[in-house]
Amino acid sequence: MEVQLDKRYPLPVDPERAWALLCDIRTLAGCMPGAQITEQVSENAYKGLMKVKVGPAQAQFGGTVDVLELDPAARRLVLRGKGADKGGSSASMELHAVIEPHADAPGQAALHGDARIEVNGKFAQFGARMMVQVSELLLGQFVQNFAAAAQQLPAAGQPAELGADAPDAAPAPPGSGAPAAADSLAPPQRQAAGELNGLAILWALLKHWVAGLFGSKRGH
Repeated sequence: MEVQLDKRYPLPVDPERAWALLCDIRTLAGCMPGAQITEQVSENAYKGLMKVKVGPAQAQFGGTVDVLELDPAARRLVLRGKGADKGGSSASMELHAVIEPHADAPGQAALHGDARIEVNGKFAQFGARMMVQVSELLLGQFVQNFAAAAQQLPAAGQPAELGADAPDAAPAPPGSGAPAAADSLAPPQRQAAGELNGLAILWALLKHWVAGLFGSKRGH
């Protein structure tokens, strides 16, 4: 089953800081609930894990992330991730992400993401419509974490301040054009237990279903 998304999210930071975070693949992955990079295989290839639980279906996907394009001039990132779990489910995603100036807020940025997601196995049983809703809610959680992490970066011209107990962060990929301040980024506060917040997703899906039910009744 294939799901396609094309979304634009406003960010409460300037484009420079948003791009600096987008270049840092390890920290970027940490913004996705349940995801983590476990190993860097080469300059543009990584191994990682993602834990997913939606209702009775749960899985831990192990797989790879490949950076296909990193264009500092256009502030554009293209990556492909794919993985599988022991139960036979598999998933893949190709993401095109661009940091743009916010059209209505000078000095702030917007994240434009175009993604194609393919799911096979037990998660495909939810159907395309529900998987679109799940994917949108997951992206919403990701953007919240992304915005919070980007705000931790010092603004242009502001010196980075490292606390004594600040954890080390992975350097930005070579040639990314990201400022050195990205190295001081602390991991963002993510969803509890490092897993996809399935309870919140199911509750949101229930609200969507109820709203649609009453909306259809009013239409008759």
